[in-house]
Amino acid sequence: MGNTVVMKPSEDAPISCGLFLADILIEAGLPSGALNVVTDNLDNAGEVVSTLIADPRVHLVNFTGSTNVGRIIGVQAAQNLKPAVLELGGKNALIVLKDADIDYAVSAATFGAFMNSGQICMSTDRVIVHRSVADEFIAKYVERVACLPYGDPADPETVVGPVVNARAAQRVAALVGDAVAKGATLLTGTGEPEGEQRTLLKPIVLTDVTKDMDVWYGEIFGPATVIHVVDSTDDAIVMANDTEYGLTGGVISENLTEALDVARRMRTGIVHVNDQGIADEPMAPFGGINNSGYGKFGGAAGMDSFTETRWITIQSRGHATYPF
Repeated sequence: MGNTVVMKPSEDAPISCGLFLADILIEAGLPSGALNVVTDNLDNAGEVVSTLIADPRVHLVNFTGSTNVGRIIGVQAAQNLKPAVLELGGKNALIVLKDADIDYAVSAATFGAFMNSGQICMSTDRVIVHRSVADEFIAKYVERVACLPYGDPADPETVVGPVVNARAAQRVAALVGDAVAKGATLLTGTGEPEGEQRTLLKPIVLTDVTKDMDVWYGEIFGPATVIHVVDSTDDAIVMANDTEYGLTGGVISENLTEALDVARRMRTGIVHVNDQGIADEPMAPFGGINNSGYGKFGGAAGMDSFTETRWITIQSRGHATYPF
């Protein structure tokens, strides 16, 4: 959109999410100075971010990350009277209705929950299944997840690799441990970090989760998912909307009329009918509502987010007249 950019990648992934991307863009012919990368340590990240936001040469702030940090950045942007585009957390649901193709639903849920080890804002945290098909779905889903190859990301057979660091693995383990301690059922996985770096988790499926458990409302952002069983379509919608987030979601059913009605009633920025929640296209508006942030990427909506609308007139013939 004609903007120059200062990019500050995550402290946990400065090479792959910053410097490597910059190298690719420079090699592709991006003009010198169009992209600038600033790296930092975790202990000075706040100071770096505040300095960037306050700099008068910065006209718009864009952040992708956690809701907690996004709230801080949004406040600082507002204090400097600068617009912000915030793409934050999600507690995304995949609803499996009574008319779903169960084998397809299992495939969709498995991909949605465990792609990139569940470390995507669009990942499927929750699978909400109609009771009439729950037994078949759960049996097949658990069997599929339990067989997912996990381990060394350099092995081409690996599907689920380690999470970004030991701190992230321990956070997921704490969510699982809290749920099990309070009565949830662990259908597969152990919830215990593995490997030399303690960053690997065997894919996890939980059920019998209740509201007093941290994982009910907390974003997992790791290789784990929760199954909820409901008695009706209305119950599924109520449960899907029982979250402070509102990023993405999916509905699986061979009854497209009912599925589209469910999609319309889900309070999320994005819903996919007969697909899971991980999907992004450059021409489509991408963004959430509520605590999932505000502003849009992609298509005309993205152009609006990253440009300023101006009005220019010209008196091309004659002169204007004035009342005094």
